[in-house]
Amino acid sequence: MGNRRDELADLGKNFDGMVEQIECLMNAQQRLLHDVSHELRSPLARMQAAIGLAQQQPDKLPQTLARIERESQRMNDLIGELLTLSRLEAGVIGKKESVDIGELLSEVVEDARLEATAKYVSIDFYKTGTETAVVVGYNELLRRAYENILRNAIQHSDVGNIVLVTAKQEHEYFKVAIIDQGDGVAEADLLAIFLPFFRSSSAKKMDGIGLGLTIAQKAIAAHNGCVNAQNRPEGGLSVETILPLCAVKL
Repeated sequence: MGNRRDELADLGKNFDGMVEQIECLMNAQQRLLHDVSHELRSPLARMQAAIGLAQQQPDKLPQTLARIERESQRMNDLIGELLTLSRLEAGVIGKKESVDIGELLSEVVEDARLEATAKYVSIDFYKTGTETAVVVGYNELLRRAYENILRNAIQHSDVGNIVLVTAKQEHEYFKVAIIDQGDGVAEADLLAIFLPFFRSSSAKKMDGIGLGLTIAQKAIAAHNGCVNAQNRPEGGLSVETILPLCAVKL
């Protein structure tokens, strides 16, 4: 538009901005499709290998069927997570209701203790001033958010480690910090860990699908909240969620 400074020049700039935004969205969609196809291809390949083994060695059929069942469950979990992510991005979330966020978090912690105990990991839970913390929003979505962050902390913990969960109400905000004693992540990856299927180069190999933190971040954002991650000086990762109380109106 040269040096023009009229409404047509402003329109041109806005148009350029929209084109860039659409291009970014399309690139993100292409990356997601590529990652999804890769994640689905791996269990499919293992299932095909297991079927071939069953045909060649019928005596090992029980073990082979168990392997096929595990891989099919992994695919089912992945598809379920993708559907959740798709609904979040489309804004198709569900019915709003009043949520006692302190009680919900307590239930999430108690449920997670089973998984933590199986790994010989302890969970210490402390909450302050959460008796009146109420959010009008999406119960299951908030539950998934806290579950995913807590499960991620457990997965990155070693035998004997402690996962610390703190919750407190500060003015009109509900803050939750979930802290592990793992290896943390590279500083350059602190924002990227919330991207779909992201794998940090410094992370241990995990069995997770790679969408848990993505769904958690988007679920909290759906309630006008935010999620932040940072490495602790003494080791481990701290993931904090900040949620405005009664941020969503019925």
